[in-house]
Amino acid sequence: MMNRWRDHWDLISIILLSLLLNLIIFLTPESVLRKLLGIPFILFFPGYVLIATLFPDEEDLDNIERIALSFGLSIAIVPLIGLTLNYIWEIRLIPILISLTAFTLLFGVVSIYRREKSMDPWIPEISIERIKEEIEWERASKVDKVLTVILVIAIISSLFVLGYIITHPKPGEKFTEFYILGEYGKASDYPTDLLLGEEGKVIIGIVNHEYRNVTYFIEIWLVNATYDVERNQTVIHEMHLLDVLSVTLPHQPVQIEGNWTPQWETNYTLRINEPGTWQVWFLLFKDLRPELTENNASQRIYDAIEGKIQSLKLNVKVRGY
Repeated sequence: MMNRWRDHWDLISIILLSLLLNLIIFLTPESVLRKLLGIPFILFFPGYVLIATLFPDEEDLDNIERIALSFGLSIAIVPLIGLTLNYIWEIRLIPILISLTAFTLLFGVVSIYRREKSMDPWIPEISIERIKEEIEWERASKVDKVLTVILVIAIISSLFVLGYIITHPKPGEKFTEFYILGEYGKASDYPTDLLLGEEGKVIIGIVNHEYRNVTYFIEIWLVNATYDVERNQTVIHEMHLLDVLSVTLPHQPVQIEGNWTPQWETNYTLRINEPGTWQVWFLLFKDLRPELTENNASQRIYDAIEGKIQSLKLNVKVRGY
């Protein structure tokens, strides 16, 4: 009985590794093992178990053909499963993980059954003699042997490079999320129409994706400005610095899966004591707040309009009593 199970060591290993990957993703999602197992889980396992199911006999295919077809079919199977998920579920980590695991387990079990029923089953064996036989080493010329050795070295080198890339991933895009929400924490119900002296409440939020600790400075400006069509530019008539906020935040990884969660938010209350149409500007500075003088104050707003400063704007109409 033990020898019979040894004949299926490849399929049993694939099934166990697939289950292990599921366990790693749920328990330690940031583990390097997730990436090391994830690559063959997507690019090799599905095709391998399908080939083992379709061609259980020794004479059906040779080892090299089986390996090549395993990679090729995996590349075809995974997108098809993703396309199916798009219609019946959703294309996210958990649905894809469950679907590929179910596919691998199903065909892994069926292929074991098919191999058991075969009169001359294909049983993978790894040995120097078997490898020499596959590549016809004894009958190969010196040139072919040299080329084969170079190819093996290239494959091994590629695996080392791949392992290095996996264990030393390149940092993703660096950016900062900067947003304002209404009083109830939604991107709506902004205080855009107030009575003179009435309080308007907003929520200011920041999320740091800069891959380092960052000290942020937020300047809040009340600006009275109009757009001059003839001059094709914004004209600032009046501006007041309402407040300056600062906070230091550590890097927070981008959340691809699960619900988005804020990193830092603060409630802020606006109170405008002059009627008219105003712009409330929220300017964000990283690490260092530039020196503020009477001569460069308006330039801050012009830079924000041109996108040179990360900023947000809220148009507020203030009516008299």
